Amino acid sequence: MKKILLLIPVIFFVQSVLAQNKTESYAPPLDGIVDRSKLNPARALAYPPARPADILWEKRIWRVIDTREKINLPFRYPKQYLFNLLEEGIRSGALTAYDTEDDQFTTPITPKDLFDQLYRKDTVDIIDPVTGKITPREVVNALDPEDIKCYRLKEIWYFDNNASTLKVRILGIAPILEVERENSGIRYEKPLFWIYYPHARDYLSQFQVFNSQNDFGNRTWEDLLEMRMFSSYIMKESNVHDRRLAGYLSGVDLLLEGDRIQQEIFNYEQDLWSY
Repeated sequence: MKKILLLIPVIFFVQSVLAQNKTESYAPPLDGIVDRSKLNPARALAYPPARPADILWEKRIWRVIDTREKINLPFRYPKQYLFNLLEEGIRSGALTAYDTEDDQFTTPITPKDLFDQLYRKDTVDIIDPVTGKITPREVVNALDPEDIKCYRLKEIWYFDNNASTLKVRILGIAPILEVERENSGIRYEKPLFWIYYPHARDYLSQFQVFNSQNDFGNRTWEDLLEMRMFSSYIMKESNVHDRRLAGYLSGVDLLLEGDRIQQEIFNYEQDLWSY
């Protein structure tokens, strides 16, 4: 009788171990060491408050990020294009798109109106190979995110009198598509929509950026933009004629003028100090 009583706990223990092993053997495959979906999503840190009295000087700058540059390749990572993230955010209502008639974020666009513009519908004739009957069918011309080669940023460089430092804040980001003008063969860069960046920071902080140095790196899109981990060139500064650099410069001269403007901004802070 004692042997039987001692054997019962052993049987229960073995059954529990076998059940546990069976459960583990049926666990869904995990593409990694740990389940990253269980990590707490990051949240963008709020900007420090700024009063009008704190702004001693500011300069508006428009710049272009060319995603074909090596440092900018995360923007076109095939598994997570930045354009696809913006598109998903607009569809879900997490982001608001603004019309490109101006870059002051004055005219919101509904997701339906925006995607009707981006994904144009055409009608093609389908011929039945057996009967020869022609049937019209509506097809949607999808926009390939690979075609988004540039992004335009609008930002403000300003001197914070309270902190005595030069700072920068991104105001907006717009994907750029190169299109061809009808019946002319002329190609030009067309901004598709504007996203007001301060309202998009929390959304962008939920998505990881591909990190070539560390696959487990937790750098987000908000981190990348705030830490300015990208290469770009200046296409416009605020000016009395409201014109772009390309309106009167081209080639190397345009890039050199952009560098001169950037250096002028940095020199403003240095010139305020006495050594």
